[in-house]
Amino acid sequence: QVQLVESGGGLVQPGGSLKLSCAASGRIFSDYAMGWYRQALGKQRELVARIIRGGSIDSGDSVKGRFTISRDNAKNTVYLQINSLKPEDTAVYYCNARNYPYDCWGQGTQVTVSS
Repeated sequence: QVQLVESGGGLVQPGGSLKLSCAASGRIFSDYAMGWYRQALGKQRELVARIIRGGSIDSGDSVKGRFTISRDNAKNTVYLQINSLKPEDTAVYYCNARNYPYDCWGQGTQVTVSS
């Protein structure tokens, strides 16, 4: 399995931007599909964006055009650039690494959008 550590969360005003990072260690990073999910208080965890080994990207409808996922296999890191933040983007953001049968999660990083 891989171990995942997220960073970059914080408090930001509406309309602002953040860049989240997820550093991976352990097994071969490039073999894993990497993704970002989020969970708001009282809601189910939902997909934000994911990038598979071939480079294809899948994003949740609520973030298309505002959030961009990327990965740097040389640095074993996946990023999430989040722009035009809205209060409804407030959530804990989790990094995910998936390569059957492994499904690994980070501890999460809080993003709070408030004026």
